[in-house]
Amino acid sequence: MTSESLDDGTMTFWEHLNELRSRLIRALIAFVIGAVIAWWFKEDLLVLLTRPFVEGWHGPDESRPTLHFPAPASLFLAYVKLAMLGGFVISLPIVLYQVWAFIAPGLYSREKRFAIPFVLVSCLLFALGAFFGWKVVFPLAFDYLLGFSQTAAGSPIQVQPTVMVGDYIEFVTRALIAFGAVFEIPVVVFFLTVAGLINHTHLIKFARYFVVIAFILGAVITPPDPMSQLMLAIPLCVLYVLSIGIAWLVGRKRVASA
Repeated sequence: MTSESLDDGTMTFWEHLNELRSRLIRALIAFVIGAVIAWWFKEDLLVLLTRPFVEGWHGPDESRPTLHFPAPASLFLAYVKLAMLGGFVISLPIVLYQVWAFIAPGLYSREKRFAIPFVLVSCLLFALGAFFGWKVVFPLAFDYLLGFSQTAAGSPIQVQPTVMVGDYIEFVTRALIAFGAVFEIPVVVFFLTVAGLINHTHLIKFARYFVVIAFILGAVITPPDPMSQLMLAIPLCVLYVLSIGIAWLVGRKRVASA
């Protein structure tokens, strides 16, 4: 037996609801402030997010990479989506801390000290996943997909890509969040191991199934080309192996402290 115990304070159902409401309001305020800041830099964010598109551009000779919008309000709405993405990224540390603060009363005292590491590591892994998608996967995907617009010399027709700015931002937003989320696997495994729900043996047995899941996720999240799918599936498998090591280390400490 260990001398550590759960939080002595108990909360009623309505107190839990009030606590949840308070945490959600704080997270929402942080998101709105982040979105306002992102709106101020919306043009810079658009240039940043379109860099993979520019690198993979295959338009007509000497043409500049171009994004279009079909209606007067379409560009405004696209910028709103972009500001919301920026707000999500800026507020992520605060949102994660609110999540931790909500579940902390139900944790042992030794587990509560993981609050700051949880926030920092989660944000780092999310940023790493999003950066990997933006820097590595997107340029390859756009180069492959936009390459279909090239026609043979002397062809009687010309095929030009007409990419809408709203569709582009929506696609990039979904993909970046998905890449960031799947890179959180080590954090999820760590806390499931700390809670005693899984151990490294479970993960080793599940490895063959995870490889299949990784390639399915690669097919769902990335554009429909084999290279992009492979570029996501391989890092996921590497992260899973890392998670097995984390589970093994946590399991050893749990046995030593028992």
